[in-house]
Amino acid sequence: MSRYQRGILAEANLHSLYLLFNAVDGVEEDIRHHLAGFHKMITRYDNEYSESELSAFVAVGANYWDQLYPDARPKLLVDFPEIPDAIHHAPNTPYDLFVHIRSDRADVNHLVGSQICDLFGDSVRLAEQVKGFRFLDGRDLTGFVDGTENPHGGRRRDVAIVKDDDEKFIGGSYIHIQRYRHKLDLWKELPVVEQEDIIGRTKADDVEYPSKDKADFAHTKRTSLKDEAGNSIEILRQSMPYGTMKIQGLFFVSCCHTPTAFNLMLESMLVGENGHYDHLLNYTEAETGAAFFAPSIDFLTSYSS
Repeated sequence: MSRYQRGILAEANLHSLYLLFNAVDGVEEDIRHHLAGFHKMITRYDNEYSESELSAFVAVGANYWDQLYPDARPKLLVDFPEIPDAIHHAPNTPYDLFVHIRSDRADVNHLVGSQICDLFGDSVRLAEQVKGFRFLDGRDLTGFVDGTENPHGGRRRDVAIVKDDDEKFIGGSYIHIQRYRHKLDLWKELPVVEQEDIIGRTKADDVEYPSKDKADFAHTKRTSLKDEAGNSIEILRQSMPYGTMKIQGLFFVSCCHTPTAFNLMLESMLVGENGHYDHLLNYTEAETGAAFFAPSIDFLTSYSS
């Protein structure tokens, strides 16, 4: 069984660092070599700062994959979805590489991020960096607990990791990211009961509304989907809040064994059924969106020579 990148399944930490890179043309061999050594570096820092619970993963952009690895492509890897007839816009802002770093120490994240930038050197350009943090008891800055529906235990691996349906890419994961910027001034004007109706959960104690009591526009209604057999469509969220005193939001990260789950959830949020889109989008705006694939460690290291 191919070794998956441990950061994909990592449990919640206190701090995160998200790095988005664009590659320089003509240095693909160098980048493949750097990616092959990525996890050796992460393991070294994890051992040195073991109390920090450091983990990381690296993913390759859908638009860049064929340029970097022209001999093999994950069979379901496609660009970030364009959703027609959407009330709100979900932009496609492709990047070539995405590095996800998490630990319980912001200084360790900074150290590792700096070393990763040194590792890639002049072969890439840093397009964006975002620092995430745990807010209170795992809440989004809207005040509601985030990720309540995440799978637990062994189910995390079942949801997030590619199995034997794509042999060369067993152990990989389809990754989608969006950086949302919240409109907290508008959100805070709403009475708590209206906020709860929009989310479909109570705010203080995080109790989900019964299905019959959820509005069609509720966030939990629009993201709680089932397939034709009645099974829940799941993703593993590795999202965290980010921000300053002026700009605040959520850096959303989806990990899944198929991109279909994210695509269906995004369409349900943006379009919904019978015009009932996710009304949370009236109070937060996606400013970025990109699709990646995080290969197994074995795939990455196979290009070490």
